[in-house]
Amino acid sequence: MMMQLEKLKIVRAGVDDLSRLHEIALAMKAAKDIGYFERAMEHQEAGERLVFLAEYDGAAAGYCMLAWSPKYAFYRAMGYPEIQDLNVLPDFRQCGIASAMIGHCEELARQKGVECMGISVGLTASYGPAQKLYIKLGYIPDGHGVTCDRQPVALGEFRPVDNDLCLMLVKDLQS
Repeated sequence: MMMQLEKLKIVRAGVDDLSRLHEIALAMKAAKDIGYFERAMEHQEAGERLVFLAEYDGAAAGYCMLAWSPKYAFYRAMGYPEIQDLNVLPDFRQCGIASAMIGHCEELARQKGVECMGISVGLTASYGPAQKLYIKLGYIPDGHGVTCDRQPVALGEFRPVDNDLCLMLVKDLQS
């Protein structure tokens, strides 16, 4: 589908958008525990993260979050914010929406004087498009190996290959 990106708006989500966020997650078969988005809104109110909704021509197309103090210890220690839970509905993929949301988050981080941004990506084939996109946008592995639920996985450890098994990536925002 060919889209005109001038019809794309990335807006800060509010409590009035909770049903839209839930609908996107449901449509993507992305299991979210009860209260997930409500907690995200609480974190947003506390200034710990931002929740964004991508709207294309008025229709909800996706969402993402920007965590200023992420769970991953390396990012926190370095002062890197993390783009989290980036999702675009299938009908809106391959149109630049994910890239636009990432760019939006990067610009907000630059405005705060942040030098590097973090993002994670799953390791299974279902994350293949995201893996390729993030590399194309300049993200590289942080050099600390694979994590499971944001904790480093040591050599010889057994972990399930699921959505919690990720490679953590970073991008220099100054270049």
